[in-house]
Amino acid sequence: MRSPQDTPPRSRSLRLFSCAVIGAGIALSGCSVFKPSTIQRGSLVEEDDYKKLKIGETTRSDVMDALGSPTGRATFDDNTWLYMSMKQVIVPISFPRVRKQDMVVLTFDQDGILRNMRTLHKDDARYVSMAPGKTPTPGTKINIMQQILGNVGRYNPLSQMSSTYGGSTGPMNSMNGGPGHGGSGNSLP
Repeated sequence: MRSPQDTPPRSRSLRLFSCAVIGAGIALSGCSVFKPSTIQRGSLVEEDDYKKLKIGETTRSDVMDALGSPTGRATFDDNTWLYMSMKQVIVPISFPRVRKQDMVVLTFDQDGILRNMRTLHKDDARYVSMAPGKTPTPGTKINIMQQILGNVGRYNPLSQMSSTYGGSTGPMNSMNGGPGHGGSGNSLP
């Protein structure tokens, strides 16, 4: 048996060189993995497009032509359209961060004419904290005896066999509803 000292110097240097090349390739390919990436979401409409809108003159169809369909509408008012956009930075092994967040709120009158336009930014957001505690749900608390006795009678090792071998249900877990149901059910006239 040969020891590592018996290996000729040429093959040892070739192995070291190939390991170095493979290691450098892996190190360089991993650099792009750790680079933060930016994701844009929502309505990607530029500020110049919003400047084309004129209060008192622009109609809903003009807005649809210029900006496209809205990202959302107000819950109880179909005359309020919302155009939302967000730029998010995703850094590996970290939580996503919101870099830029804008919302344009367009309000129309009953005739479909633009009456108000507001632009809200990330600084205008109101953060809502979670309420402490929890909401009880009736029927979800079970005691230790219910846990122990709850599974009694549910396990039947023969239940997956056909009724010929002693199982109470067939292979499809229903009475007379699967292959080998004895001719009942879908039969030709």
